[in-house]
Amino acid sequence: MLEREGIAMNHKRLHRLYRAEGLVLRRKRRQRASTATRAPLVCPQGAGQRYSMDFMSDSLATGRSFRTLNLVDDYTRECLAIEVDTSLPGERVARVLDRLIKNGRKPEVIVVDNGPEFAGRVLDTWAVRNKVQLRFIDPGKPIQNAYIESFNARLRDECLNQNWFVSLEEARRVIEQWREDYNQQRPHSSLDNQTPEEFARKCSLIAEAKKQLGLSL
Repeated sequence: MLEREGIAMNHKRLHRLYRAEGLVLRRKRRQRASTATRAPLVCPQGAGQRYSMDFMSDSLATGRSFRTLNLVDDYTRECLAIEVDTSLPGERVARVLDRLIKNGRKPEVIVVDNGPEFAGRVLDTWAVRNKVQLRFIDPGKPIQNAYIESFNARLRDECLNQNWFVSLEEARRVIEQWREDYNQQRPHSSLDNQTPEEFARKCSLIAEAKKQLGLSL
């Protein structure tokens, strides 16, 4: 991020200042990886080709639990939505997806786990009506949904674990602010240190140029 702002600094000095200011987040130690055979994760080749969707849980200062529905474009790494509420049934999931389609963000495929909200009749009906393929991962194989799992880890470490939410309204506001910062300000190493929104805009311009070129030919 400093490089993006034109600030040059020796990496050792930067690391000392980073630690002195207490900017290092506490992260859980990873468990030893399983040696079981895993299905290969095929990378998408364009924006909107494949989304990933998953739930997370947290609690307010009062002890009341709430959930988040996270939706990510696997190609651009954009977080398209984080829906926050105490209950997120299949009907609510369908409404979130309808909102994305209304905004021109219709996917070809959505990767999900086997939770009842995803495997139920409501989402199945929605997928058939909108001609979107639901791809379910194998039970107990979250690695098959690695894109959203990686995003969930960031959301947990950088937002949920760093805030003490007094109310559901505060949780929604803070989480949405974090989502906007993630999309608009945070360079992503897998995107050649572009932000997800920068990369998505570039993809859109390239797609439009190809379309124009095809029409001219």
